[in-house]
Amino acid sequence: MEKALKTMIDNMPEKTGKSLKEWKSLLKLKSFTKHSEAVNFLKKEHDVTHGFANTIVTLSKEENSTPNDLVEQQYKGKENLALIYNALLKVIKTFGDDVTITPKKTTVSLIRKTQFALIKPATKTRIDLGLKIKDKPTNDRLESSGPFGTMCTHRVQLTDAKQVDDELIAWLTEAYQKAN
Repeated sequence: MEKALKTMIDNMPEKTGKSLKEWKSLLKLKSFTKHSEAVNFLKKEHDVTHGFANTIVTLSKEENSTPNDLVEQQYKGKENLALIYNALLKVIKTFGDDVTITPKKTTVSLIRKTQFALIKPATKTRIDLGLKIKDKPTNDRLESSGPFGTMCTHRVQLTDAKQVDDELIAWLTEAYQKAN
């Protein structure tokens, strides 16, 4: 389990008033059709911050899957992309203890106070890195968000771990800093 996620789960009772197990039990009593409905319920009815609400809902849905299982499934048959994923995580882990890495079924969200990036194995040969950098002009490499819609403002298509270079790290850093 990622250290940041484990820390978040360990701090959950103090920060939210309930343990993950208690939150999961509460959500089982409800029937939400969308992820966002459950997140909004926790935020509005229980004053849970977005980061905790999103993590609770995600982990409630993935009851039998650990975060590592979710990542493994994403890269099954795309093992060559795992090198890119690991290169991205290596950089992100240098940003600080306030980054939450939240694996989901098809993506991994990177959250500070808000989500600042999203990692998605888009094809067997490419990872799409979504970034949230408001008012940043696009260029040949830093494209508009594409399939990410409003979740991110930009997308970078990665086909090789060498593409996790100084330019990309600068964009990731900017997205991280703006998520404060």
